[in-house]
Amino acid sequence: MSPSSIHHINFVVHNLDEACARFEETLGLEPFEIVDHAPRGARVARSCIGDSWLVLVAPYDAESVPGRYLEKHGEGFFLLSLAVDELEDTRPGILDWQVKDVGEIYGALFQLTKKAEADVSV
Repeated sequence: MSPSSIHHINFVVHNLDEACARFEETLGLEPFEIVDHAPRGARVARSCIGDSWLVLVAPYDAESVPGRYLEKHGEGFFLLSLAVDELEDTRPGILDWQVKDVGEIYGALFQLTKKAEADVSV
């Protein structure tokens, strides 16, 4: 199945609170919703932009996927997740998102995210 839109864009950062404030101030975004995402070893924040999400990831586990990425690449663009209507073999993402990692392309990670009812109402 082909992706239908961009579901979310992730940036990996050292300090989540500072990053949230900077993105909110610079882009005029609504305050980020912050959650702990233990399966990825990170605190995560998200803010909605139109039909997509901007996600900030601050790893606290250096051996996690975002932790290793931050160590190798430094802060910045980390992952692009594309929305699909149907998806099998998923893992849990933040806030009940169902995601499937598909690999790295030109230094960025890509994944697919199954559209959820909550995403439609955004």
